[in-house]
Amino acid sequence: MSSVLLHDFIVEEHVKNALKEDIGFGDITTDYLVPKNERIIAKLNTREDGILCGIDIVETVFKTLSNEVKIQKFFKDGDKIKKGDTLAVIEGPARAVLIGERTALNYIQRLSGIATETNKYQVAIGDNKARITDTRKTTPGFRMFEKYAVYTGGARLHRFNLSDCVMIKDNHIQYAGSITNAVNKIREHLSHTHKIEIECDTIEQVKEAINAKADIIMLDNMNCDLMKQCVELIGDKALIEASGNVTIDTIGDIAKTGVDVISSSAIVAKAKTLDIALDM
Repeated sequence: MSSVLLHDFIVEEHVKNALKEDIGFGDITTDYLVPKNERIIAKLNTREDGILCGIDIVETVFKTLSNEVKIQKFFKDGDKIKKGDTLAVIEGPARAVLIGERTALNYIQRLSGIATETNKYQVAIGDNKARITDTRKTTPGFRMFEKYAVYTGGARLHRFNLSDCVMIKDNHIQYAGSITNAVNKIREHLSHTHKIEIECDTIEQVKEAINAKADIIMLDNMNCDLMKQCVELIGDKALIEASGNVTIDTIGDIAKTGVDVISSSAIVAKAKTLDIALDM
């Protein structure tokens, strides 16, 4: 699929492991029921409105099981889909289609659900400049895919891992004794290519983060009035991130404070799977 985030070899390796997990020593239902030379046609249909994500991964699943499978896709990742839409038609060996069905659906249902939820949050921001972004609260071993879904849903992306960016949180501050101590110690070793983000709970911490020349200041669990004060104080001295208590109902008001990005784990952790089915 070779997207900006997912390259073919990453997807192929992940799909192979997913199929190994699901197939085990063999699909005893399909193997005993379906002749080797049997061929079928199936339709990939959506039963819900949403944002599509993972259609190319579905193709990889079936192609991994048999290079005789042919897939005609009618939508691409990022497209809006409506209940009743046929997303693709799959034709090929019946065993390959039946064996790969659940794995393929697991990918596309989960990723489309995340993309759909992410899009809802971004739409709720309205005309404000802020963009929704994710967090590291992801499923172990599935982060790359979940972040791809977040990106497909229209969001910016936060750190992929701990080595992407310095993030000084409350426990780090407590350990170091102060924000200033933490920043100074880290700057003794930090590469010039890395940014420093500081999590702040109070306006006093924000002032200290500004003096420490933080690249990004996170306003954590603040009410909107306090966030507005901090935004005015910070100005263009740092990128401003809001986090904590972010819901679909509160994100619009948070965006109005003037922050640049709003981070939330909900777009991944609380996203429900989109109802997509493989109909024979």
